[in-house]
Amino acid sequence: MPSNATYDYIIIGSGFGGSVAALRLSEKGYTVAVLEMGRRWSPQTLPKTNWSLSRWLWYPGLGLKGFFRMRLFRHLLVLHGCALGGGSITYANTLLRPKDSIWQSGRWAGLAPWQEEMDGPYATASRMLGVTENKILGPADALLQQAAQAIGRGDTFYRTSVGVFQEEGDAPGGTTYPDPYFGGEGPERTTCTGCGGCMMGCRVGAKNTLDLNYLYLAEKRGAHIHAETRVVDVKPLNGRADGSEGYEVITESSTAFFRKKRQRFVCRGVVIAASALGSMELLFKLRDRGSLPRISPALGQYVRTNCESLIGVRTSGPVDYSQGVAIGSGIYIDDHTHIEATRYPAGSDAMSLMTTLLTIGRPDPSRIFLLLKNLLLSLLRHPLKTWRALKPGGWAKESVIMLCMQALEGHIRMSYRRRWYWPFAKSMQSSGQKIPTFIPEANAFAQTLAQLSGGTAMSMVSEVLFNIPSTAHILGGCVMGRSPEEGVVDHRHRVFGYQNMYICDGSVVSTNLGVNPSLSITALSERAMRFIPQAGQQQWQDAALAEGIVQQEELSA
Repeated sequence: MPSNATYDYIIIGSGFGGSVAALRLSEKGYTVAVLEMGRRWSPQTLPKTNWSLSRWLWYPGLGLKGFFRMRLFRHLLVLHGCALGGGSITYANTLLRPKDSIWQSGRWAGLAPWQEEMDGPYATASRMLGVTENKILGPADALLQQAAQAIGRGDTFYRTSVGVFQEEGDAPGGTTYPDPYFGGEGPERTTCTGCGGCMMGCRVGAKNTLDLNYLYLAEKRGAHIHAETRVVDVKPLNGRADGSEGYEVITESSTAFFRKKRQRFVCRGVVIAASALGSMELLFKLRDRGSLPRISPALGQYVRTNCESLIGVRTSGPVDYSQGVAIGSGIYIDDHTHIEATRYPAGSDAMSLMTTLLTIGRPDPSRIFLLLKNLLLSLLRHPLKTWRALKPGGWAKESVIMLCMQALEGHIRMSYRRRWYWPFAKSMQSSGQKIPTFIPEANAFAQTLAQLSGGTAMSMVSEVLFNIPSTAHILGGCVMGRSPEEGVVDHRHRVFGYQNMYICDGSVVSTNLGVNPSLSITALSERAMRFIPQAGQQQWQDAALAEGIVQQEELSA
């Protein structure tokens, strides 16, 4: 196993938290390495449609080396990205700031003057990600607005804030310009054409993925990026249990079958930013094997999904609903329920295999029998319309997908244990009270949309068969707390029990945000990096402290 150069900081993951850490620590004069399990992508290598399974799905053990992964648990189906740039490669580039009330709920309430401190980080994150109001409204957005007016909520319709480079005025997209964001330091960019391909990776060059801003600038400042690299161990050096003398990080190839190319890295500090699910799983494994035994017993608690549900409408007319940006608009059907119009590009119809007819009923096993009854009756009464609703071909062009999110409290727990039917290895498992997937108001809205468009209302198969939500916004699991008994990290993202170790990703988010979380994760990470001093002032003694000591520390600063 070759020994690599020593770094000041090693960052595990390159998503919205890891990329911020990479740039800010490089700017402060530290030597930085970024270890990313996924591949590096470019507009030329991205797949044209999601039928290119080997370049869309991430299951390297099956030879699928794309950037999108689905993981099924008892309580939820998690949709997430795996690539250099994390979820930014496949996310819908919607960057919304949540309501201020989120700082008064959840485990982070009272840990810091959040509303005072977060304005600056949100502003910086918005500038870095190129946040702008969406200028490209497609047919799905128009239909959403029409449906909102039909239920008396037309005044809540809004254009989303997106990280997309768009033309001013009515000029068509597709024009390439020198870097418009960083005074010429960044790459050239091409304006959005409204193809709807954001979630398949932007082949135009308009989407502000992290490899075009934070990571791009971090590499220019000397950060070393190692893609297709899986971290398998992190442990303190020289027998110092608290990591005060640094860490040893062991990696292997994430895409090789046989020659795993094990490598050893040495660093003084570690930033774990492998996504909420990835960071939880890594820390569970490291605690279980004894590499990091001091990790808090709160690990895996307060896992949230933004209370999401995916519903939609399948039409059969001439309108192409795939046009626009991935999420171009949204509405509020009530004070807690937020719906966004979502789309895939024309030809990317693979997700149709996960949809079925909208099924009302009750959120229990009887709903399955109701689905079978509805399918049978629909086929008998309207065979052609039913076939058009269920056939894969043309799904992206004919469908209006609605992402429903609720800013309501609700959480589950993740643990790492053996399954009764497979005692040979441990795995991540969910437990706790089921998160509601059955949102009557959203289902009623889908039926309104179907009536207006002449289409058929649709549900996710997983929500009907298993009564579990599908979420692209899994949060929590390493939440903030006043002590190790309450959380895994303190309000400065420092891991309890270890020095110079931080977590910067969605796992620290301590309440349901009610909106897409990417901007908030970026802003929280910007705030966390502000506490780390310049390289020349670093004492390498940064450790999480209990509540009383934290207050004393800040008052004396």
